[in-house]
Amino acid sequence: MSSNDPASPTRVSRDPKPGPDGRQPVDLRLDAGLYVVSTPIGNLRDVTLRALDTLSAADEILAEDTRTARKLLDAHGISGKVTPYHDHNGAQRRPELLEKLEGGAAIALISDAGTPLVSDPGYKLVREAAEVGIRVVPVPGASALLAGLVMAGLPSDRFLFAGFLPPKSGARKKVLEELARVPATLVFYETGPRLTDVLADMSDVLGGDRAACVAREITKLFEEARRAPLAKLAEQYADEAPPKGEIVVLVGPPGVAVVGAADLDAALLEALAELPTKQAANQVAEALGIPKREAYQRALALKADGAG
Repeated sequence: MSSNDPASPTRVSRDPKPGPDGRQPVDLRLDAGLYVVSTPIGNLRDVTLRALDTLSAADEILAEDTRTARKLLDAHGISGKVTPYHDHNGAQRRPELLEKLEGGAAIALISDAGTPLVSDPGYKLVREAAEVGIRVVPVPGASALLAGLVMAGLPSDRFLFAGFLPPKSGARKKVLEELARVPATLVFYETGPRLTDVLADMSDVLGGDRAACVAREITKLFEEARRAPLAKLAEQYADEAPPKGEIVVLVGPPGVAVVGAADLDAALLEALAELPTKQAANQVAEALGIPKREAYQRALALKADGAG
């Protein structure tokens, strides 16, 4: 039976236990289809109510690591069938899973952390499901790349997610050369043991004065965002033990350098002496490569203090 058939069966939650907030999920129903469910990237509370409902009601939950998945499910009082789906068994499992989906099953796909299909093998299953007309349902939520972007202090109106760079320096530099002139903030995932070498290659290829941020352990107890030019970050991490935890490296667009508060104030004061506030702020923002809103708000503060 096709999952697009209006007569396709719905699935009722098989877990009658109330959730941690006292909600009773027994009446929840899921239409047949593949549900791509975002899970927390660290803090187990960063999961949506809809995600919990979906995981409670799914016939089967596909996970990269079933042990990791079970920790999340147990924390929220969810029982159910959890099976492995990852790079090593994906090709073998997809025909079986597609058959179940075409037969009317409701299957949830999760990753170890964050949004599935972002640097994990889920896209192949989604692609093949879509090709045969199976309904694919996104259940949005946490994402390390977006969390890193909003805490980095770099332009966020345009960004490019580049995933993990190649492990070897030569191949890595080649990819960085291709990305060097992209007019957007670049977002990468990285590991602690490779971070020093990656930052050194980024500094060499993209420019040591390019604004950057290393965000790690996002949403966890030791969350950190270190902001500095690439050369400075490479120098700092070269003098330290490899950091632990999940890491997001963000690099500002070409021409965006780290601007100190004193430099910004000096440029604004000079412009305010000759131009109206908004025009002065726009001119300084363009010259320094910072967001216009940031420059305008600081210009207003300076005006309020009697400058200009």
